Amino acid sequence: MTPGVRTVRIGITGPIGCGKSRVVAWLAELGVHVVDADEEARAVTSPGHPTHDLVVRRWPQAAGPDGTLDRKALGRIVFSDPAALRELEQVVHPAVRPRILARIREAEDAGAPAVVIEAIKLVEGGLASHCDEVWLITCDPDVQRSRLIGRGASPEEADQRMAAQAGLARRLAPAATRTIDTSGSEAATRAKVVEALGEAIAERR
Repeated sequence: MTPGVRTVRIGITGPIGCGKSRVVAWLAELGVHVVDADEEARAVTSPGHPTHDLVVRRWPQAAGPDGTLDRKALGRIVFSDPAALRELEQVVHPAVRPRILARIREAEDAGAPAVVIEAIKLVEGGLASHCDEVWLITCDPDVQRSRLIGRGASPEEADQRMAAQAGLARRLAPAATRTIDTSGSEAATRAKVVEALGEAIAERR
């Protein structure tokens, strides 16, 4: 990295099924270091980690025959019960946050031009305060539903997950530096992402 040029921190957030992972994949192709909050959450809820045991003790019905966490079963529980979802977040987020901050420092130490943090709870979890920019990824609800079903969710599960995040994009909008709608073609959306990254880096140089 050029001396005096700091790694740009970009937070990516938005409702499930709106294309956050696709946007992040394009950014990775452009040399951006990626920190995925979902991956870190999976790590801390894997067998052998204390958070895994906390989750299984709280929701024993989400444990498989071998006593380890069945993520699909847990998803069915928390996405049908907003209070349970909030409680799960209160258990998992404290373990995830320091891991994410450590990944950001690693990207900066490596001299990456930018680091992106992908997290649905980027704003609510306080991670947005560590970012130079917050990109809100949105799409048309029909497109969102179709994508969720395409990823293996049943129509009922897709509707349930969308309902669990109803109004999320509207609530996040005030914190967003940029909003990227992914409803259009892949080529057009990728062009938006490339342009936004270029602007984000240029503005901080």
